[in-house]
Amino acid sequence: MLHLNVTDETSVLKAVVLGTAKSCGPTPMPEEAYDPKSLEHILAGTYPIEKDMIVEMDGFAKVLKKHNVTVYRPEVIKDCNQIFSRDIAFVIEDKLILANILPDREKEIDAILHVLDKIPEKNILRPPEEVHVEGGDVMPWNDYIFIGTYTADDYSDHITARTNKAAVDFMREQFPNKKIKSFELRKSKNARENALHLDCCFQPVGKGKAILHKNGFLIEEEYFWLVDYFGKENIFDITAEEMYQMFSNVFSISPEVIVSEKSFVRLNDWLKDQGFIVEEITYSEIAKQEGLLRCSTLPLIRK
Repeated sequence: MLHLNVTDETSVLKAVVLGTAKSCGPTPMPEEAYDPKSLEHILAGTYPIEKDMIVEMDGFAKVLKKHNVTVYRPEVIKDCNQIFSRDIAFVIEDKLILANILPDREKEIDAILHVLDKIPEKNILRPPEEVHVEGGDVMPWNDYIFIGTYTADDYSDHITARTNKAAVDFMREQFPNKKIKSFELRKSKNARENALHLDCCFQPVGKGKAILHKNGFLIEEEYFWLVDYFGKENIFDITAEEMYQMFSNVFSISPEVIVSEKSFVRLNDWLKDQGFIVEEITYSEIAKQEGLLRCSTLPLIRK
């Protein structure tokens, strides 16, 4: 059995589900795109191909195993994009919450049944239908659970709006011992302005530091709450272009070790200056689908 335990974003990782790029299917038609960045690459003829993404994900798996992490992979479903395992479920404390994801992606949950079977049924939560939530919007951080959301009346008009107010209420009910702090995110058909998930514009790293992009937040006061919480001197502010490149979507194996895209030179230099060990890998093809390292992981156990 798996004894789930995740209370923050950076404690030592022991077990994780890493997505797979195998049999991810043909390049989608423009009308099938889930996000504006994928659409951009579909239209430009630069959408990533399977063999390149498999190489990138295998490189990530190799780094995880180097640090003694148990790595689970989904069963391969023919012609199904299963890269972003963070979308389908997430763990907080000893509970795994299955996401109510886009209906087309429901079968991705079936592909991790071999992992779910190792978890006691009472520790798996399936929110009611009205609760829309994806793991990229949910970040446990010690006493807090940070949640990215979008609550405007036009929520249903945005395919990029993935977590709603009902999800915030649901999390508050399930984890009454936690402080729930939600953040309104900017949703846009322009890939350079869209914050698909909270981890597209914010992520805590190490002990008390964070990567942050101001324009990803609709409400300025919520951005400044994070600045005050972490302290301006502990924050790496990224530009709009760096948000577009997914600079905030790195992944912590421990408080000291961070996996990052090797082209993120400015960020990686800062991380090294702060004393982090940076495992630099190539993940630029995956990034074309508006997701990166955190998006393709589902941490199960951190100690």
